[in-house]
Amino acid sequence: MPKLAANLSMMFNEVPFMDRFGVAANAGFKGVEYLFPYDFPAEAIGEQLDKHNLQQVLFDFPAGNFAGGERGIAIQPERQGEFQDGVGKALEYAKKLQCRRLTVLAGLAPSTTAPAVLQDTLVENLKFAAEQAAPHGINVLLEPLNTVDTPGFFLFRTNQALSLISAAGSPANLKLQYDVYHMQIMEGDLLRTIDANLKSIGHFQIADNPGRNEPGTGEINYYNVLSHIDKIGYDGWVGCEYRPADNTVKGLGWASAYLKS
Repeated sequence: MPKLAANLSMMFNEVPFMDRFGVAANAGFKGVEYLFPYDFPAEAIGEQLDKHNLQQVLFDFPAGNFAGGERGIAIQPERQGEFQDGVGKALEYAKKLQCRRLTVLAGLAPSTTAPAVLQDTLVENLKFAAEQAAPHGINVLLEPLNTVDTPGFFLFRTNQALSLISAAGSPANLKLQYDVYHMQIMEGDLLRTIDANLKSIGHFQIADNPGRNEPGTGEINYYNVLSHIDKIGYDGWVGCEYRPADNTVKGLGWASAYLKS
């Protein structure tokens, strides 16, 4: 049965960030993920993980001024030094938190730079991140986003991400992060796409569509999706990266069977 990780950037927002670890554990989660840990000392986060017997599943490399609207810098040639510094920072956190997955956000495509240059820059940065992460047993994940919620995002389809991974030399620790919500919007055909690319998928994330709320509130049959990835042998984590429609705990009925297993 799939292992669910609570995304603390989006769930349990009823309490401050550092209190969400305990609330997630009380709700039955054994793993957590979030966008960024960098506003807090790694030691403080580690204390929360240890206190509540939680596994740190995933977080993102630094992605520029996220609060100001940036959604990654990995495609920007003039910011490669910043990206590389961010890789070092993320790895320091990952080692301290025993996290084995880090996500690259490609970024918004600037109209002033040729797409080929953006792609080449991203490939170089993926190679660098994968090389730096490999000695520590850490996977680097590349995530496509939908362009409805994030207009102008450079990376928005499964095959595009797989092509970039191939162009980077397909290192064993460079994988696809498959967000069911984003890919339902952009391409649909979820189960067949998952079947075809399971070996390349290093992590799943879920939310329903429309609304990006919890499973059961929209059009995606998550009973089928989660049952299917279990049936075909995926034994990794599934990140619950959704916005609860109401109170987070009250909305966890859909997950009760998974959290009890």
